[in-house]
Amino acid sequence: MSFLSLMTFWVIMSGFFDFIHLGLGVLTVAGVMYVNYQLKTHRFFDDDMDDLSEVRFGRAVYYVFWMIIQIVIAGFHVVGIIIRRKMPIHTTMITFRTNLPSAHARMILGNSISLTPGTLTIEIEGDMFIVHAIDDKSFEGISSDKMPREVLKLFQKEERQVIEDLQIITQTKKAKNS
Repeated sequence: MSFLSLMTFWVIMSGFFDFIHLGLGVLTVAGVMYVNYQLKTHRFFDDDMDDLSEVRFGRAVYYVFWMIIQIVIAGFHVVGIIIRRKMPIHTTMITFRTNLPSAHARMILGNSISLTPGTLTIEIEGDMFIVHAIDDKSFEGISSDKMPREVLKLFQKEERQVIEDLQIITQTKKAKNS
């Protein structure tokens, strides 16, 4: 199935149906599938999942829509900061530890943070995160443990605290109104 979908993509993108282009497509798709197979068999982290059987797919559908709403809300917040005359930017770097079940869960949390306007995951090392936020309101979803709990629900039904040891490590001073 993967071969057919990749080959269909190749044909659509190339727009050529001659023997040379189709032959190159077959070689390229075979190479991509070989490399992908090698990557699937390699474990990058000790807690890598071999498959996605631990993901609760019904919850994943909910999470996608929830994440879209969070992106829109945060986008309006950032637009509000930008259009204000004094641009009340109050950048902050925060660190925290997570209690998530796998490296995949930590990756999803890190990407979700970065997808949300106003925040950026700078580093993930083990269960330690470093995040940059444009202002204090931008990292409320992290500090309140709301976003990390939503990620946890992708893998477990259990409700528990996910964020630990939250620290604000740098903070700019608020601009004075002049």
